[in-house]
Amino acid sequence: MATRPRFVAALSLADGVTATNAALGFLAAALAPFSPPLAARLVLLAAVADGLDGVLATHVGSTPVGEFLDSLADVASFCVAPALLVVSTVRLGRGMTLSAGMEWLALAVAALFVVSGVVRLGLYTAYDVERGLTEGVQTTLAATVLAAGLLAGIATPAVLIGATAVFAGLMVAPIGYPDLRVRDALIMGVVQAGAIVAPTVLFRVFPRALLVCALAYLVLGPRFYPTGGEGKRT
Repeated sequence: MATRPRFVAALSLADGVTATNAALGFLAAALAPFSPPLAARLVLLAAVADGLDGVLATHVGSTPVGEFLDSLADVASFCVAPALLVVSTVRLGRGMTLSAGMEWLALAVAALFVVSGVVRLGLYTAYDVERGLTEGVQTTLAATVLAAGLLAGIATPAVLIGATAVFAGLMVAPIGYPDLRVRDALIMGVVQAGAIVAPTVLFRVFPRALLVCALAYLVLGPRFYPTGGEGKRT
């Protein structure tokens, strides 16, 4: 008697969206050396998928494997992909004003970013999935700021390297960040969709608006954003 592959019965719709998130992360990483703006848009699309799988898990149902898939996918989309995005932007932008050493610095900082992101995601999966509050800046937020900054036209190679180094520290810093509530996540998703579909329209209004929203949450979230929301996979 033929048996179905285990993943057919073990995975939910939310898990399928999570797997799509991982695929988008791979595409972003693969395309970063050729087109950083396209890679940045794919990172933002992965962030939309990351928010959608949480909504589906809450309202349609989740599986025990979901929280592990989520963190694994986030390594691809919000650790490796943005790190390669930064390195590729520096390489493509290196000229008279940037030394060859800038590439090595970008590689070192990007590697540190990936390490911090992986550690942060491991700690999140172990301790924070159902708390509604997590310690350290979310990898999704860090990746969104880097991608939106690039699409907004204000993130030079030097700025990207500096921001990546700062996020490498913030992702493992003892700072509490409340989970976004579903309403706010949907609003953010609409702005992200605009940045993905029309990043240059109206003087880059969508990526710039996304950058402002993300930075506002980054700076003000630990102190002023209401806590007590649902964990991502509850």
